[in-house]
Amino acid sequence: MFRKEEKKALTRLGLLSIGWPAGLDRFYDGKIRDGILSIIGWLLVFGSIVFLSPCPSKYQGTSELTTMSGPDPLIILPLAFGAYGVFLIIRKGFRLLRQFETAEN
Repeated sequence: MFRKEEKKALTRLGLLSIGWPAGLDRFYDGKIRDGILSIIGWLLVFGSIVFLSPCPSKYQGTSELTTMSGPDPLIILPLAFGAYGVFLIIRKGFRLLRQFETAEN
């Protein structure tokens, strides 16, 4: 059915597509440190986005008239890191697809 290289590429692609925030593909490759750093990095990105995004409940209950301004300008940093992370995931996905395609018959 599939050769060893093809099976390995499909397994890594599956782990990448399902468990990218948990770094499952890195743990599968035996890179435990990279997997832990991946988990910490994505937690920081998602946590920063949630923390820095505007929340209407922060402004409720105040006696003075407040207007909600736009999002915090610092939200650009986690969004940029998140976009770079998504770029790296897509790049690795294409690399695994090429590895599957060019596996020896």
